[in-house]
Amino acid sequence: MPKFRKRGKKAENKTKFKFKSTERFLRGDPKFDNLVLAKLINKVMLQGKKSTAINVVYDCMDLLGKRIKDQEPLDVVMTAINNVKPQIEVRSKRVGGATYQVPMEVNKKRQLTLSIRTIVENARGKKGKPMAQRLADELNDAYNKQGASITWRENVHKMAEANKLFAHFAW
Repeated sequence: MPKFRKRGKKAENKTKFKFKSTERFLRGDPKFDNLVLAKLINKVMLQGKKSTAINVVYDCMDLLGKRIKDQEPLDVVMTAINNVKPQIEVRSKRVGGATYQVPMEVNKKRQLTLSIRTIVENARGKKGKPMAQRLADELNDAYNKQGASITWRENVHKMAEANKLFAHFAW
C-alpha cells in the first residue's frame, strides 16, 4: 500500500524562494563589457525588453559621440554618472518620539545606484523626444555639471548641510 505524503507546512516551505542578489550575476554590456553601463541599461529597461534598452543606450552614446567630439562616449557617460553621485544624504532617525533628518555618508554602491536612477528618471520626465535623445540630453547636462540631475545632487547636499546639527544621531 503506497504511503501518501501529507501536505502541510513542510510542503509549503519547499516552494518558497529566497532572494539572491543579482549583483554577482551581473555581466558587462555586450559592446564595451562595462558593469556600470550594464546597470544603466537595466535601469532604462521597461517590461523586460532588454534589447530595446540596449538600443536606446547605444543610440544615446552615438548622439553623445556626435555632440562631444574630443571625448569617447563611454568616458562621457562615466564622467556624467560620477558628477551626479552624492557624497552625503539625509536619513530619517527616530529619537524619543521625534524624527530627525540625520546627514550620513553614502557608500560607493549606493552612490552609483542613486546617480543612475536620477539620470534615468529625469530623462523619462522630459517628454516630446525619443528616449535615446532625452537620455543623451541628460547625460550631456550632467557631464557639463548642469541640468536636473546636478540640481538634485546639490539639493541633497544642501539638505545634509542644513541638518548637520543632527549629525551626532548617526548610527
